[in-house]
Amino acid sequence: MYRNSEGYKDPTAGMALGRMMRDYRREQKEIWRRQYEMKHQRKVYVVSRYAGDIEKNTEDAIRACRFLIKRHKQPVASHLLYPAILGLDDTDKDSRELGLMYGLSLLAVCDEVYCFVTKDGMSEGMDAEIREAKKLGKAIYYVRMEDI
Repeated sequence: MYRNSEGYKDPTAGMALGRMMRDYRREQKEIWRRQYEMKHQRKVYVVSRYAGDIEKNTEDAIRACRFLIKRHKQPVASHLLYPAILGLDDTDKDSRELGLMYGLSLLAVCDEVYCFVTKDGMSEGMDAEIREAKKLGKAIYYVRMEDI
């Protein structure tokens, strides 16, 4: 039985506090459930064009990531991450190779691979990523950019 600050029994306040605590616990369980689901989503390596028209290809990669997020998957797009962090220059051979190597190391920890193909086809970098995914036995899915 709930007692007020003066020590008297206060069943009305006790019931109200009890309901508040039940609601709070219910809300917390829902938050924990959503967090658990997000932590256990499949990690998907995103293969899409970067070289060439970098601005357009970056927009396409972002669209591809949003496509995957809507399907409850966690996108990993190394070509959006490393050029921004490391200041990689796609026109410099050594810088490009470094970015590709970082990307391939991320590919290894992903659960599956989604390849987003434009009407221009696949680039040399995309081919290398697909070859690596096949070598690692990853599930590969192809999606046309026009379809998303």
